[in-house]
Amino acid sequence: MLGHWLITGLVRRPDGEIVAPELLATVPWTQWLTLGFQIMPLFFLAGGHAAGGSWVRARSAGGTVAGWVGQRAVRLLLPAAAYSGLVLLAVGMCAGLGVDPATLALVGWAMAMQFWFLPVYLLLSALTPAMYALHERWGVRVPVGMGVVGFGIGASVAAVGSPRPGIVEAVGALNYLLVWGVVYQLGFCWRDGTLGGDGTLGGDGTLGGDGTLGNGGRPAAPIALALALAAGGGAAFVALVGPGPFPVSLILVTGQELSNADPPSPAMLAWAVAQVGVALLVAPLVRRVLRRARVERAVRVLGAGSMALYLWHMAPVLIVAAAFYLTGLAPEPGYGSAAWWVLRLPWLLVLGAVLAGVVRALAPLERGVAVAEARVRPDAGLRGAASWPMWGGLGMSVCALTYFAGHGFAYGGTFPVWPAVGLGAGTVLLSLTRGAGVSSGAARRREAAGAVGPGAVGGKEAGGEGTSGGGAQSPGTPESPGTAGHSGSGGSTGSTGSAGSTVGSGT
Repeated sequence: MLGHWLITGLVRRPDGEIVAPELLATVPWTQWLTLGFQIMPLFFLAGGHAAGGSWVRARSAGGTVAGWVGQRAVRLLLPAAAYSGLVLLAVGMCAGLGVDPATLALVGWAMAMQFWFLPVYLLLSALTPAMYALHERWGVRVPVGMGVVGFGIGASVAAVGSPRPGIVEAVGALNYLLVWGVVYQLGFCWRDGTLGGDGTLGGDGTLGGDGTLGNGGRPAAPIALALALAAGGGAAFVALVGPGPFPVSLILVTGQELSNADPPSPAMLAWAVAQVGVALLVAPLVRRVLRRARVERAVRVLGAGSMALYLWHMAPVLIVAAAFYLTGLAPEPGYGSAAWWVLRLPWLLVLGAVLAGVVRALAPLERGVAVAEARVRPDAGLRGAASWPMWGGLGMSVCALTYFAGHGFAYGGTFPVWPAVGLGAGTVLLSLTRGAGVSSGAARRREAAGAVGPGAVGGKEAGGEGTSGGGAQSPGTPESPGTAGHSGSGGSTGSTGSAGSTVGSGT
């Protein structure tokens, strides 16, 4: 959120038109800032960690693949569809009133710039049961193999150069699943102990006495493994962007022949591996900090509203543009100048204050979405012919979200009829899915007791105190840690999976 705000700079032209020059292209040194702001690997790492535990508990309770996927998809899609519906309504009204097409296209792009994450995460969620089955059989060899294939695809795409044939673009797009899937699979490995247990501290909340990441007496990976991942990934990144062909920017920059993000490149893969290593190193310290009641409470408050923050964080830019730039009240030093950078701090503070007001105003909508999610959530035992509407709705929604992520909500200054219809129809299909409940008596008793099932309250990752998890999740116990959602969404209002709280999406 802060990264998007920081790189968004507005300029008011003499004719009154507001434009947003691309900072990373206009001031090239700012591409180095993306090394700090590109944190999506952490979303997928946390997402894999949380989803692995959630799927194992749902499966042990007799839940089905369709039921589990449908429940998680609904938690992501309902808030995203509500957001998209309001934005599309505004786009349709503005187009009808004759708003300048270029301005409308710019606004539509800004309001959808964060959407690339949603279709990728939905697809990985849908593939989780199969990916976890591979993990149970081959463990860490799965992300290693995926990484090798992803590296090869990325290198091949780079070798072809630009412009690329359509078949090359299609093959390159596989890296959205392969590269981010590597980190997602590493989340499975972290949870089951391959990378140092489930990422929790030892019983005394400290590093293991043998210099390893303590984990309640279970075997833990040595700090050397985390250091190797961090240093090895970092060194590979330096080699790929130094003598190698890839740019340093970890997000798409207009005019660059190669991109690290579209699709994810070998350099992005290297940086993701480095972030995993850093996450393993700092997890014990972070968990000690989270033992403090005030810190944990703050994380929970942010987690509870994180889906709204994720979806709506560009709306304040439009509000501030109308209030200060259209009126000529905003000071406008040279774009990228020292004075311009000094004004970035009040810019961020103003946007933060406006976003707080936006989120507060949206509270009734968020509560309504949460109520709707509880009512339309697919049954945990969804199977057979009853599951086809869910899969069809998920596919339509992913296609529509992919279009919005690539083109915005008003490509060419026009209303996107078919993508809007696709997202609406897909969400309705998914929401109307019904199926037989979990059939086994034992599973029904576990669900009734709150062990798993729709509406269950997720718990702290290594404790029994509940957090707003939702979906097929359980209160955590030391033996069976609960998860609080997943990267990108979770919780009653949607949030990203972090330890014991939800942080949004995943985010």
